[in-house]
Amino acid sequence: MTADTDLSILRRDVQYLLDRTAIHDCIARHARGCDRHDADLISAAYYEDGIDEHGFAVNSGPDYGDWANKTHAETSIVHTHNITTQSIEIDGDTAHAESYVIVVLIGPDGGSAQFITGRYLDRLERRDGQWRIVVRRSTVEGMFLADARVLQSKFFKEKGYLVGTRDRQDLSYERPLTIGSPAPARW
Repeated sequence: MTADTDLSILRRDVQYLLDRTAIHDCIARHARGCDRHDADLISAAYYEDGIDEHGFAVNSGPDYGDWANKTHAETSIVHTHNITTQSIEIDGDTAHAESYVIVVLIGPDGGSAQFITGRYLDRLERRDGQWRIVVRRSTVEGMFLADARVLQSKFFKEKGYLVGTRDRQDLSYERPLTIGSPAPARW
């Protein structure tokens, strides 16, 4: 191999890693936006012509955040979207990603929980150097109910654990993050 060939391979590999990281970050920002009810963050994961399908609910990318926030608010007081196994295939300025997801929702009563497992099947495009979702189709592979009453127990509440808030007051937005800031919410 020549130095030019080595440099060409290095450039290709670095570009692949940069693209893959940008795609992963886009999908992670979407999940964070859902959990913080940050419609702007959710919408920023889609292009203006993007489409999201959750069952029979099909929304434009820019409208999905408001729909998701309303749906989550009706069914839970706290939730987390956990992206797990992920495969990403990149072909030029188009990518297809399959992201396994575990969603945990604490019910409005604070004592029940839903666990939902599924996948996000995404087609993303790079436009003007930005990777965003063009098509998202969500699957549900499993769902079960669980007992979350321990969150309401005196023992647990006395521990003072932080709990996320569904707004920009959540500690994840604090810069710089410090111990001295008052917690916006605790169990």
